[in-house]
Amino acid sequence: MNIEEIRKQFPILHQEVNGHPLVYLDSAATSQKPRSVIEAVKRYYEYDNSNVHRGVHTLGSRATDAYEGARARVAEFIGSPSPEQIIFTRGTTSALNLVASGYAPSVLEEGDEIVITPMEHHSNLIPWQQAAKRSGAVLKYIPLQPDGSISLEDVEKTITDRTKIVSVMYVSNVLGVINPIKEITEIAHRSGAVMVVDGAQSTPHMKIDVQALDCDFYALSGHKMCGPTGIGALYGRKSLLENMEPIEFGGEMIDFVDLQDSTWKDIPWRFEAGTPIIAGAIGLAAAIDFLEEIGLDNIDRHEKELAAYAYGKLSEIDGITIYGPREGRVGLITFNLDDVHPHDVATALDSEGIAVRAGHHCCQPLMRWLDVSATARASFYLYNTEQDVDALAASLLRTKEFFGHAIG
Repeated sequence: MNIEEIRKQFPILHQEVNGHPLVYLDSAATSQKPRSVIEAVKRYYEYDNSNVHRGVHTLGSRATDAYEGARARVAEFIGSPSPEQIIFTRGTTSALNLVASGYAPSVLEEGDEIVITPMEHHSNLIPWQQAAKRSGAVLKYIPLQPDGSISLEDVEKTITDRTKIVSVMYVSNVLGVINPIKEITEIAHRSGAVMVVDGAQSTPHMKIDVQALDCDFYALSGHKMCGPTGIGALYGRKSLLENMEPIEFGGEMIDFVDLQDSTWKDIPWRFEAGTPIIAGAIGLAAAIDFLEEIGLDNIDRHEKELAAYAYGKLSEIDGITIYGPREGRVGLITFNLDDVHPHDVATALDSEGIAVRAGHHCCQPLMRWLDVSATARASFYLYNTEQDVDALAASLLRTKEFFGHAIG
């Protein structure tokens, strides 16, 4: 990977923030967009802007072809057997809500079990809380090891014959751990449960094959993988999607409408009511082209090298606590600096042009498990360098010195 050549393709990176060159270390929240994605969205609005699946005129045909071509591109990217098993959504959150509200009611009864983990993002926790409340099911949690990882022995103990749904994030947006999804899926299937995967933090960084994972549902977000905001996708096993009820109703998802009743289109269109996110889907397809040109294996290797380098550099700073395991982590480091609130850390870093995330990262139960109210997080992507990590470490040292004098 020629990182300097890659960086040239991201216009936003070439600016100063507060008088310093921008060091963007918040890609786990949202990634930056390469020029090819920006141009793809711009080109659609300038030349092809039209609604899809409706008009027979030229613009409508071109827009429909691009939109459905994007669906096929997503299917190919994650190894879906067919494009019809890809539903476009607003992102991972809406994809998981579609499963929790569209699929779960058909299988959950009082006393059944939904199994998740305490590390889940709120988008893969709150929908299951609501599904449990509506059905009378029990929400259970696979316990975490001291370093935040999951043991398969605990998975075996938590999943029972009453478990109907297991939903786990592939990669933690706080701890950086990569969960053993394939093995968890095997255990879930042995008990007759359906496996749902939150792929928000995995899809941008590693090669995904939903057939190899054997999962039943897989959710992803475009904005974390160099694509536009407001677009994502849900992959589903065909037999499950065909028996799943839509949760939004209106134009374009219908087959026949009478005064008292209606019928639905085939999958996936029954789940895409109204005008879809056409430009977003086209931009997502362009992002996939960009990522595959670089190579997901190359991206994965580069980020893990950066994470190891960052772990070593930050570990040298006295008074810093790093959360999650040292080995086998993706490209993010979550940390706290003694006696300095993470929001103050993030503000100090921002004054030197360094963008990190601070807060509970939409993982309040995990924060309580870590016994903290919030943390700071630096997350890396294909456009980051060791020099970015060096800038982070140097700025943290200055931050520690400044607050040390202030407290003293």
